[in-house]
Amino acid sequence: MLTQSGIVRSDIRPSFGGPTGVADGVLMTLELSVADLARGGAPFVGAAVYVWHCDRAGGYSLYSPGVEDENYLRGVQITDAAGAVRFTSVVPACYAGRWPHVHVEVHPDAVSIADAATTIATSQVALPEETCRQVYAQPGYEQSVANLGEVSLAGDTVFGDDGGASQLAAVTGDVARGYTVTLPVRVDTRTL
Repeated sequence: MLTQSGIVRSDIRPSFGGPTGVADGVLMTLELSVADLARGGAPFVGAAVYVWHCDRAGGYSLYSPGVEDENYLRGVQITDAAGAVRFTSVVPACYAGRWPHVHVEVHPDAVSIADAATTIATSQVALPEETCRQVYAQPGYEQSVANLGEVSLAGDTVFGDDGGASQLAAVTGDVARGYTVTLPVRVDTRTL
């Protein structure tokens, strides 16, 4: 996936490179700011950030039945001078057994993105409960209402160790205009 032409993009809603599907849902702008702890928290300029998440039905492109031939809701951005990246997407579903989230992987640069050995950090962004409840009241997210009622941030297999304290995003916006989801991502390049 990460070697395909077109993977570096800001709008991850449409598939690319042949597949033509487009993910529907409530608009979400994901803004991540990457800082390097090995350099005193300075912005990590030129890092490659790969994000992926499920669609509003809870399916992952490339893997889930019905969307295995699509590659939407996956993309890479290169951090700017402030260590920031911005993706246009849709709010992901809450599927059975997991708190709503976005996967994030950080690589040192664009050249190394396809080499798993160069991964500096792999993490997830947790979405706030109130935002999820507002979104899941919208058409297309019906199954997420029941799924969200059966999970908790504190009980999640990934976020449960600290209740998502370091991975819980700040969110602004609304259903009509879309949401902006922001999170600082702290990495340590000494792990290379």
